[in-house]
Amino acid sequence: MTPELKNRLDQLINSHKILVFMKGAKLMPQCGFSNNVVQILNTLGVSYETVDVLTDHDIRQGIKEYSNWPTIPQVYINGEFVGGCDIMIEMYQNGELQQMVELALAS
Repeated sequence: MTPELKNRLDQLINSHKILVFMKGAKLMPQCGFSNNVVQILNTLGVSYETVDVLTDHDIRQGIKEYSNWPTIPQVYINGEFVGGCDIMIEMYQNGELQQMVELALAS
């Protein structure tokens, strides 16, 4: 990964309390896994931003290396990598995600 791309990803991640790297956009997810993550965050009623990896090949490949996670979507809360769709579903179901989001938005 180039230093420029790492810097770009750092800036994106640190500029938003909740950021989702996904296929498609918040209003039109382009895969079922991205849609699941969007639906969970919408259910929580929180503000979040998305980055469409389909429109930027460098980010699509770079975020996988950055997080050491091979799949999209990827969710970052307060600058920390949380996980992908399966982890978000599990955390939502056991209440962890709500707590994490509330803490992030309060800070």
